[in-house]
Amino acid sequence: MKEKISWEGIRKSMGPGLIMAAAAIGVSHLVQSTRAGAEFGFALVWAVILANLFKYPFLEYGPRYALATGKNMIQGYAKMGKLPLWIFIIFTVSTMFAVHAAVTIVTASLAGNLTGIELSIPGWSGIILGLSILELIKNTYSLLDIAIKILMVILAVTTLIAMVIAIINVEVQPQPTLLSPDLWTVSGVAFLIALMGWMPIPIDASAWQSIWSVERMKQTGYKPKLNEVLFDFNLGYIGAALIALAFLTLGALVMYGSGEEFATSAAGFSNQLIQLYTTALGEWTYYLIVLCAFTTMFTTTLTITDTYPRIMTHFLFIRKSEEVFQSKSTPYYAWLLVGISAGTLLLLFFFSDHFRLLIDIATTMSFLIAPVLAFMNHKLIHQPEVPEEYRPPRWLYWLSISGITFLTIFALIYLYWMLLN
Repeated sequence: MKEKISWEGIRKSMGPGLIMAAAAIGVSHLVQSTRAGAEFGFALVWAVILANLFKYPFLEYGPRYALATGKNMIQGYAKMGKLPLWIFIIFTVSTMFAVHAAVTIVTASLAGNLTGIELSIPGWSGIILGLSILELIKNTYSLLDIAIKILMVILAVTTLIAMVIAIINVEVQPQPTLLSPDLWTVSGVAFLIALMGWMPIPIDASAWQSIWSVERMKQTGYKPKLNEVLFDFNLGYIGAALIALAFLTLGALVMYGSGEEFATSAAGFSNQLIQLYTTALGEWTYYLIVLCAFTTMFTTTLTITDTYPRIMTHFLFIRKSEEVFQSKSTPYYAWLLVGISAGTLLLLFFFSDHFRLLIDIATTMSFLIAPVLAFMNHKLIHQPEVPEEYRPPRWLYWLSISGITFLTIFALIYLYWMLLN
């Protein structure tokens, strides 16, 4: 029998899905989706749709597992054995500085546009990370929850309005073919994989959301029904997918075929991003657009700045009891918050001039490890500790199998293509 849900239950369970969307609508959307439209027109719409479709099960398993067991997926990996846990730990540690740097560098470049203050990217990055640390140092989930619910509405409305006006007002450049002939080259395939790597968000974000889901249940003291949790997840996930298509559309309508090349620097990109909106909406919207873009990226940076110390804290206390974790984890979180941010700032100091390279490396690594993490999540949600009523329905099970196949085939194609060329 299907569970009955209430609006009060939805209100109490709402949050983790929107935080996931806030983390997703950052580099993958503002940078990669816009770049896809600018360089390939509408030729990569299929890639955005398929990436969102086939990653759906593995990200949905995060809140599903948290609700079913009351634990996060990191604890689940540990229960499955040492190998799954260490795969996740090694991948997280090897990518967290690049991921954190990628979102911070975009936020920093937009901060320069917003304030008009000419400061180096590492300088602005230090300010952004410092503000994030000050806001997060108390290790409270509620700060993220409140800020993101407001900012996500502003971003969604602004982006969709810009897309609609662009469709009406911007003259579409002639498309030589549906598929750009430049796609099936070494650089084209590399970008395709990079685009799908973070579309809409890396699969390891399923573990992040399982942590946020457990935190939300502790915050409200309410254990939601499965349908209520899935409503929150689907709202964030589907919303993020639609906004990705909106950014691709803006890039295709305003930049594709114009002869303007996509900027390789963070500052150049932020200028082009703002130009996309002002071309569609009018010059009078400049400061509104800069403010919305900045707050969106700051929210993403804030989320990522919080996420990695939280995950690393769980790694350190993985074998400890919940009571020990609650009593001793906060000081560790604070030190990790400062330490990881310092490592990110150091990386930006050396690589801030290689904006696109930094992002492409991080997104490609995420895509190549995706089949492994997808398989781990598929196995985890079918473990004995997950009650039957919380396990995926038949359609989701087969979508999960299809997703593992899709991600594996594309990862192998990429590796073969790179070795061949």
